Amino acid sequence: MAVGDERAAYVALALTPGIGTVRLAALLEHFGSPSGALSAPFAFLCGVRGISHAAATALNNTTAAAGERALAMVDRLGARCLLPSDPEWPEALAHMPDAPTLLFAQGDLTLLERFAVAIVGSRDHSEYGAEICRVVASAAAEAGIAVVSGMARGLDAVAHTAALDAGGPTIGVLGNGLGVVYPAANRELYRRVAEEGLLLTEFPPGERPSVGAFPRRNRLISGLARVTVVVEAAEGSGTLITVGTALTQGRDVMAVPGNITSLTSVGTNRLIRDGAEPLLEVEDLLRHFPEVESGPAPRRLADAPESPDSCSPREDLTGLSPREIEVWRRLREGPSSLDDLISASPGAGPPEILAAVSTLELKGFAVFDGGWVRLSSE
Repeated sequence: MAVGDERAAYVALALTPGIGTVRLAALLEHFGSPSGALSAPFAFLCGVRGISHAAATALNNTTAAAGERALAMVDRLGARCLLPSDPEWPEALAHMPDAPTLLFAQGDLTLLERFAVAIVGSRDHSEYGAEICRVVASAAAEAGIAVVSGMARGLDAVAHTAALDAGGPTIGVLGNGLGVVYPAANRELYRRVAEEGLLLTEFPPGERPSVGAFPRRNRLISGLARVTVVVEAAEGSGTLITVGTALTQGRDVMAVPGNITSLTSVGTNRLIRDGAEPLLEVEDLLRHFPEVESGPAPRRLADAPESPDSCSPREDLTGLSPREIEVWRRLREGPSSLDDLISASPGAGPPEILAAVSTLELKGFAVFDGGWVRLSSE
C-alpha cells in the first residue's frame, strides 16, 4: 500500500475503541503493517497477544476509511496529525507510560521542541491565585519556556493568556477534538492559541468532551513539561490528577502556598506538606531550566501587582441590597462560615444573612460549598 494509505490505516487502528499503545504495538508486530492488521480475519486478531474478544470485534468493524475521514477533517482545519514515527513527535512523550498513539495539532509545531512548564489550578480560584498564575506564566514565557495547560476556564485560561500577552509560547492541551471549543467562553482564547501558540489533543477532530477525557488530557499536560506548577487547588480538585500523572512520569511538582484558611489553597498546602517544592519566587521555577536565561532579578510572588483585568471576583454591585453588599465585603477578606457571618452582623439574624448569601449565590457573586461561603471567581 502507498504511504498515505498506511498512514490512514494506522490512524484508523489508533482511533479504534480499546486499542491503546500496548495493543497497537502488538498488532503492528504481529501483522507487520497497519493495513495488515486492518485486513486480518477475526480469528487471526483473536490470536494476537493482548487482543481480547471485544477488541478483536472492534477491529473487525474498522476500516481505513475511518482514518481517511479523520485526516480529511484535519486538513480542512489546517491542522496536522502526528504519528510517533514523525520527526515532529514530542520527545517528552516518547517514553511516557500510557503514551498516546497519535496526536492532532493546530498551530506552531516547533513549540513541541521547547522546554515546557505545566501551570494548572482550580477553575474556581481566588484573586490571589489569578495574580500569581499571571506572574509565573508571564515570567516563564518571557524566558522562552512553553507554558502548557488544559484550556479550561479559570487558572488554565489565565496561564495561557498571560503567556500570549507576554509574547511567549503556550501549548493548550484539549480534552476534546480540534474544531470543538470547550468551554464556549474560551472561544477567543482558542483562536489565539491556535494562531499564536499550539493546540494539541489525542482526540479526533470534532469529538465532544467527555468525563473520562480529562484525566487522559492531564497526563499529556504533565508529560510535555519538565515541571508541573500547581497554583491553587481545593480539596479533591481535578487539578490534583495532573499531580498524580506528573509523579508517575517522574516529573517535578511545585506548589504555590496559600492562606491556610482558604479553601482554594487546601490542596496546594497539603502538596507542600507532603513533599512538593514550594514556589516562593519566579527564580524557584527558573532554576529547573538552567538552559534558559532568567530575568535581571528574581521576581517575588508576594510582589505580584494587582490587576483589575484578572479573573477576580465581580465588583459591580448594582442591584444588591445594603445587607448583601455588607456580606460581600466581609467575604472579600476570605471565605467564611455562615455562623461567622452571622456573628459579624449583630444587626441581622440567621434568616437575613442566609437570604443575603442565597441572593449572592444566585447572582453569581458567591459560592456556598461545604459549609463555607466564598466569593465567586466568575
